Amino acid sequence: MSTDFATKSFWLGNDEYTAGPSLEGDLEVDVAIVGAGFTGLSTAFHLHKADPSLRIAILESEVVGYGASGRNAGFSMTKIGMMHSFTATRFGKTKAREAHLYADRAVTLLKDLIEELDLDCDYEHTGFLWVATSEKYSKRLLKEIALVHRLGLTGVNLIEHADLIERVNSPLYKGPAWWEPNTGILNPAKLSREWRRVLDGAGVPIYENTPVLTMDMAAGRQRLRTPHGTVTANKVVLATNAWTHEFPQLATKQVPVWTYIVLTEPLTDEQLDSIGWRGREGVEDFRDLVHYYRLTADNRLLMGGRDVGLGDGKGMGFDDSPQTWERLRDDIRAIFPGLRDVRFSHAWGGPVSATLDMFPAIGYAGSKDVVYSMGCVGHGVSTTHLNGQTIRDLVLERDTDLTDVFFVNRKLIPFPPGGLGHAVAGQIANFLRWEDRRLDVLG
Repeated sequence: MSTDFATKSFWLGNDEYTAGPSLEGDLEVDVAIVGAGFTGLSTAFHLHKADPSLRIAILESEVVGYGASGRNAGFSMTKIGMMHSFTATRFGKTKAREAHLYADRAVTLLKDLIEELDLDCDYEHTGFLWVATSEKYSKRLLKEIALVHRLGLTGVNLIEHADLIERVNSPLYKGPAWWEPNTGILNPAKLSREWRRVLDGAGVPIYENTPVLTMDMAAGRQRLRTPHGTVTANKVVLATNAWTHEFPQLATKQVPVWTYIVLTEPLTDEQLDSIGWRGREGVEDFRDLVHYYRLTADNRLLMGGRDVGLGDGKGMGFDDSPQTWERLRDDIRAIFPGLRDVRFSHAWGGPVSATLDMFPAIGYAGSKDVVYSMGCVGHGVSTTHLNGQTIRDLVLERDTDLTDVFFVNRKLIPFPPGGLGHAVAGQIANFLRWEDRRLDVLG
């Protein structure tokens, strides 16, 4: 259990937060949700809205938003899995189109929820730019845009290089860019905590600092043991993302992969003028191991990505990577020469969930008593909110357009058990690093 959550990201430490109570004693519920990130919080909201009589409880081992939901860059975007061409190769073009439409629906849903519930999370409807920093990656990006248009998808535009530089001024950008106006940026920890406020008001309890130690069946119901009490539930939702492998029935279905972020001090007016960026768009480059960057509400520049951490295949304590942080700082100076003297205030990291085919998965874990969701690969800010509706329908055993989506109850390719799974993930990461060194100016 964490007493230092405020050190886990700028977002988590920038505002005062007092954790809610832990579970003390035994509890009987209709639905127990394990995990108080976006998936668990949105699932609880949608379940309660569908049936206010349901007894729902959320069990969180740390605090609300402790995992990826409080450490990510805050992009509400239509990127799901890797890229459309990868999805089309793995699942077919029809399903690649279906995936994009699902993600686009999620972006709209999140924006609507923020407005409807007055969720104070610094949301800005800025749009998204996908850029290239080498000629070879620029050619790939153009092919990706062409594929999206062949799939009949709207909302994705090609903007020429001159327009791109007018928006965000970097000498490293090559060729045209992907421009998607119907997306946004936000403060993820504030959003997580706003969900706590909403659920508190609805009477849905969230027990923080309450790890689930074991889960088993007892008299036909799920029994979850915590340090100071036992929860008996008709249904369980495992909204545990990068920690999902800790449940035996899902141990080989995903691995945690760490991503790292650095943050500058607030930029001066002169520094902002040097980079333009008046539209404040979220930006990602077209590398295999991407850079993603944005401005915060107080005009800090956040950049993450560049490399991934894989830990040792055993524990979860790999949130620090000084080497990656230093390379990210160098990358900011290279992409934006006008920021060569910028000072940095924060650096952090955290795990995301990756399936072997790098695509999300939602479904029943064996029986219909247990529902899982995982594999957002770092692109889950908005999709997790629609996943909450999908999970709601699975819990209530409804057949809907959401439960009919191809990645619901799909057959997952397992990682090899034990250390072999970690080795496979390492080989994939090594290939991606090699290709970026070969093809991208940033190496």
